[in-house]
Amino acid sequence: DPSSDADPVTEEELLQKDVITPDDVLRLNKITENYLCSPEANVYDIDFTRLKIRDMETGTVLLKLQSPHHLLIIKINEYYLNAWQQNFFQPYSSIGKDDDLDYRDQEQEEADPNAGRFVRYQFTPQFLKLKTVGATVEFTVGEKPVNKFRMIERHYFREKILKTFDFEFGFCIPNSKNSCEHIYEFPVLDPDVCDDMIANPFETRSDSFYFVDDRLIMHNKADYAYNGGLQQ
Repeated sequence: DPSSDADPVTEEELLQKDVITPDDVLRLNKITENYLCSPEANVYDIDFTRLKIRDMETGTVLLKLQSPHHLLIIKINEYYLNAWQQNFFQPYSSIGKDDDLDYRDQEQEEADPNAGRFVRYQFTPQFLKLKTVGATVEFTVGEKPVNKFRMIERHYFREKILKTFDFEFGFCIPNSKNSCEHIYEFPVLDPDVCDDMIANPFETRSDSFYFVDDRLIMHNKADYAYNGGLQQ
């Protein structure tokens, strides 16, 4: 982990900076509680439009989404139902709207500028047995060229960092539609840690930081449960 050789930095310290760099977020040693940039920082109009997740060992497609990113939370439910046949996802419809913190209708989406920046995933325990997953994303960019597009994604369970993923998208020409697949090699977790993650839904969380020219321009968050299908 590149952050191990550098002094830790706090979220509060980074929020004081005019420019946040990849090296900065690699020095964080816990999940952020706030977004480190505003939605308006995405001056390149980068918009993620499609997501496909597959198990690299079997080729099984676990999840397919095709919708504007800001509607992802609304549209995601039907794909949980489809993917339930693979025993990896809990049917989303079994989660009550009152209990599901990230359910929003379109009016709420428009009222909350951060609505499209957070996704809640409900997996079954089987997901923790996966070793390598491929995530194919499609995205569009606006009128400006995008240089050194990079994503750093950090996953935590409570205060413990589980894994840092660091992916390069490279250069994107203006007004282009782009696609790439990133390979997630999951860490081997102690069985006791897995049991704790299953028993404590949504205490597994991630920060996804996106950079252009080494400047933070997007910050998304997610949390995860692995108790789908179990008796509550």
